[in-house]
Amino acid sequence: MASATSPSPFARSAFDSSRLAGREQTLEEMYSVPESFLEIEVRNPQTHGYGRKMFTDYEILCKTNIPAFKLRHSIVRRRYSDFEAFRDILERESTRVNIPPLPGKVFTNRFSDEVIETRREGLERFLSIVAGHPLLQTGSKVLCAFLQDPAWSAQDWN
Repeated sequence: MASATSPSPFARSAFDSSRLAGREQTLEEMYSVPESFLEIEVRNPQTHGYGRKMFTDYEILCKTNIPAFKLRHSIVRRRYSDFEAFRDILERESTRVNIPPLPGKVFTNRFSDEVIETRREGLERFLSIVAGHPLLQTGSKVLCAFLQDPAWSAQDWN
């Protein structure tokens, strides 16, 4: 039986926290632009057309300083079918990367504010994951075009 004075094997030993302290960040370092950043926002959904020809498209705002991207700031519009085609192209192009699913198709009330907002959030989450992947950032030909080229078409990638 261990004596009351011997340390528990689960107790932290004398830990030298000074090694982790390092130097403090300067204000400039704390508030300056990070070395590399990528911000993607899916916003401003707009519904177009009438009857069976209705569709909703979304604005994609992209801000970055990553060299693989041609533009530092871009805004393009994409509809859900564009996201589906983009995802298919990514899967063919990037066999080593597991591409996340898109938000599911909706068949009832698909033009209601709630459905459109839920889809917008899902599309933004999808793009953030895909665009944030280091292998896709440097190796995908379609990623930058989808996020930044206003004339992007899936037919150009078949």
